[in-house]
Amino acid sequence: HAFQRAMAGLAEVAGNPNDSFWTWRDLMYRLVGRISPQQLGVIARQLYIEMLKGGYTSVAEFHYVHQDLDGKPYADPAELAVQISQAASSVGIGLTLLPVLYSHSGFGGQVPNEGQRRFIHSSDSYLDLQARLRPVLAAQPAQQLGLCFHSLRAVTPQQISEVLAASDPQCPVHIHIAEQQKEVDDCLSWSGRRPLQWLYENTPVDNRWCLVHATHADADEVQLMAQSGAVAGLCLTTEANLGDGIFPAVDYIAQGGRWGIGSDSHVSLS
Repeated sequence: HAFQRAMAGLAEVAGNPNDSFWTWRDLMYRLVGRISPQQLGVIARQLYIEMLKGGYTSVAEFHYVHQDLDGKPYADPAELAVQISQAASSVGIGLTLLPVLYSHSGFGGQVPNEGQRRFIHSSDSYLDLQARLRPVLAAQPAQQLGLCFHSLRAVTPQQISEVLAASDPQCPVHIHIAEQQKEVDDCLSWSGRRPLQWLYENTPVDNRWCLVHATHADADEVQLMAQSGAVAGLCLTTEANLGDGIFPAVDYIAQGGRWGIGSDSHVSLS
């Protein structure tokens, strides 16, 4: 999330003993409500230069800020995503651009809140965005396009099915999953299943999937992940910074699980 580099240092000291991931998220929403396309481009360029200096040679950009300050589409609906592509190209870092489908504020298709207004797409408008970006990234030698669902709480099962059915069956797919215990509890209340359990029972997860965080995977879910060939996207600095918990990496790796490192909120880049 390139734009989050601009808030590094703003949420590192707890102002209240009840501060949590969810209060951090409120601060992030306030930042999102102010960033212009040009500012996003500048932030992304600075970030990508810093990433190159820190040893990263490519980045998978989990990009979910799509709309204008009022939550309406820009004249070019891909305006902000194109800023990301141009930033990566200008500094020479490889890019997998992952435009995010984000439609709801909670499990079961809950109405999005005001802080999420710049994130929102329907399935149809998301697929239109993908079509607009395909030639943009194809023209760049070190860039590719992927699919991304923000989380099970932000999309419905029908949306996941629609987007997968309408998309290239070989392209990478990313999703945030089981980062917070509250997410696990809410998913159980909604479906009777834990997030990873639900995903594997309802979606053909394979080696093109990256399951970002998966912090609160239980033993059965760890086994499912390892057997499927999916990548566990571990964002260690952010997960530590937000107190998410610790992914059961020892058991996962012992079963041959694949993993990768992400910088996520860019609170640290080394």
